[in-house]
Amino acid sequence: MDEVLADYGASGVKFRLAERPEGRRLFDKHRSGDTLVVRRLDRLGRSYQDVVDCMRHFVRGGVIVRTVINNMTFDGATTDPVQQAVRDAMIAFLAATAQAQAEATKIAQQAGIAAAKDDPRKYAGRKPSYRRAAVEAVRGLLLQGQGASAIAKATRLSRQTVVRIQQDSGTVEQALARWGM
Repeated sequence: MDEVLADYGASGVKFRLAERPEGRRLFDKHRSGDTLVVRRLDRLGRSYQDVVDCMRHFVRGGVIVRTVINNMTFDGATTDPVQQAVRDAMIAFLAATAQAQAEATKIAQQAGIAAAKDDPRKYAGRKPSYRRAAVEAVRGLLLQGQGASAIAKATRLSRQTVVRIQQDSGTVEQALARWGM
């Protein structure tokens, strides 16, 4: 029976496949003779070690792994040591490529954020969850002596936002100015 497992919740950069919910299901479901079809091997993980460990687990368990993009098939059927070495070298190469790509993406992302922060017209920080009217309402209620929880309920802001407005009014004003609110 064909079944599609999609892993949207956790990052392959931060978590090994076996630590992700759908990854655990993948390990639990596949038995000898099953075929696992993946878009590319890097969908199994973004670290070299994770991809290699996953592939070893599946191949040793008799699972056939096929890639859609490269149209490659990896299995444990061969007993020829040379073919096994070539298979393992190809897996290692694809796993190393996946990790290199993840690292390059992370570096490029960090550089982009740093460049955007250098030009305040491009990076205004995270958009505040409040507007000027809400800030004024919070300040008015604070002057009346109301507590943060009651103010949060009345203004539909989180309690933490009310506390931030109360304790760090300078940052609140800067955020409102940057976003033109």
